[in-house]
Amino acid sequence: MANVLNEEKKQQVLALGRLGWSLRRIQQATHVRRETAGAYLKAAGIAVRPPSGWGRCEAKPANEVITDFGAAKPAISAIADPLDPNVNPNPENLPTKGKAKATSKPANENEVITDSAVLPSPSACEPYRETIDLGLSRGRNAMAIWQDLVSEYGFASSYQSVQRFVRKRRGTQTPEARVVIVTAPGQEAQVDYGTGPMVRDPESRKYRRTRLFVMTLGCSRKSVRLLTFRSSSRIWAELHERAFRRLGGATRIVVLDNLREGVLVPDIYDPALNPLYRDVLAHYGAVAMPCRIQDPDRKGKVESGVGHAQKTPLKGLHFETLEEAQAYLDRWEQRWADTRIHGTTKRQVAAMFAEEKPTLLPLPLEPFRYYQYGERIVHLDGCVEVEAAYYGAPPGWIGRVLRVQWDELYVRLLDPKTGQLLREHVRQKRGWYRIKEEDRPKRTPLRTSQLLWRAGRAGSHIGALCDAIHRQQGEVGVRRILGVLSLAKKYGTAAVDEACAAALDMGVQEYRFVRRYLERCPQAPLSLQQVDPLIRELVQYRDFINYRTKEIEE
Repeated sequence: MANVLNEEKKQQVLALGRLGWSLRRIQQATHVRRETAGAYLKAAGIAVRPPSGWGRCEAKPANEVITDFGAAKPAISAIADPLDPNVNPNPENLPTKGKAKATSKPANENEVITDSAVLPSPSACEPYRETIDLGLSRGRNAMAIWQDLVSEYGFASSYQSVQRFVRKRRGTQTPEARVVIVTAPGQEAQVDYGTGPMVRDPESRKYRRTRLFVMTLGCSRKSVRLLTFRSSSRIWAELHERAFRRLGGATRIVVLDNLREGVLVPDIYDPALNPLYRDVLAHYGAVAMPCRIQDPDRKGKVESGVGHAQKTPLKGLHFETLEEAQAYLDRWEQRWADTRIHGTTKRQVAAMFAEEKPTLLPLPLEPFRYYQYGERIVHLDGCVEVEAAYYGAPPGWIGRVLRVQWDELYVRLLDPKTGQLLREHVRQKRGWYRIKEEDRPKRTPLRTSQLLWRAGRAGSHIGALCDAIHRQQGEVGVRRILGVLSLAKKYGTAAVDEACAAALDMGVQEYRFVRRYLERCPQAPLSLQQVDPLIRELVQYRDFINYRTKEIEE
């Protein structure tokens, strides 16, 4: 027997066992562990009543000592003395033959009755039956219902009482066994999206489902839960940054699944990460580690954290604003999630996080500068277009695809294979060019020559105007030459050739003049009174055109 009780405590346990008390009730009354009390009761030959087993105990023999602590009458001895004349040695001659159960009842009215007539005490959850049933109908678990009862009704009983009451209402569920992955403090965090609560959309004023972002530390199981209406590559990266700021540090590894915001091309050996997400993690000193496809057990800690939030605080709830829902989730996180005893570690989450927090990587002094990214084709003028502005690429990239990153200050051109920085330009206004002097071609490129040849084949005046545009504006004028050829497809070569002839006669070698000329009168030639306003408009705009095509040095 593991624990040895003193005589007084031993007699108290035996007496309560003879009364038919359960081991749980004896433990609450005597503060003796159920295992110890059960061992003493079995050694004394007293039947142990199983939980919720009123009336199922074996009948106590008639020779047991009556458990009245007052003046109780002695019981009949189990072994009769054959020399005693007052005792009939033949059991067949006993007057109580066939009535052995009656002899176990006390002869005194003051004695304690030990049969199954004693009724069990009602559950402390019985007054809240309707509230508990309502929570169960919404899919909330026993922990969420107990937390609601404590917060809203001042429920004083323990979580186990609610758990037993809920188990009776819907039956027990056996969880599936999982492998526990042990990680060092500050080493790993797991991230995932889940389904959030219903929140009223400020634009449509209708309830819509939110997304729940969860980051869980692998060692302490400390979680950060954030809500958002929509997701994108930038929002996904910003949620990581907010989570690191809340934790007060960053982990060295971030485990995620293969969602598009983080992984462009899934591959267990060489995944193609989202460049913005990769750079944000690098800014905080972390690296991404995508899981295998359809392998959620690798990040089972955050999967459990997502399910915990979905089933416990957020199930069946509606909120008017996203801020209200986030505030409710933060209060629950501080009050219940951080103070709970984790089922695997058997320790409080907040206490384990206090030990893990010093091992996290320090936060950088400045937040990450977010940028946009994409792919652009280098056109015949040697430039790529970003938001209607044009930026020069190195020689030899015409017709090829470059990766482009841009923010409010800079535009960066990157090699699509190696990621090497090829050119970095200052942001320009719409319609402006930015070309470095060393990137200007020393001779006319082959494709530009082919383009001028096509213009000459379209019409003599069209070819002459396109040659003049190229002589004056260089590679910047290639786009205007393409514009003149596109007008020939729209209005016909005859009308465009006539408009180009008018532009050459008046010394206005601009694509804009030809386009306005055709818009005013696409069929008949314009009179002098009609051409004069076009020329005045173009002259006023010419200085701006020259300034725009000129490279601006920093």
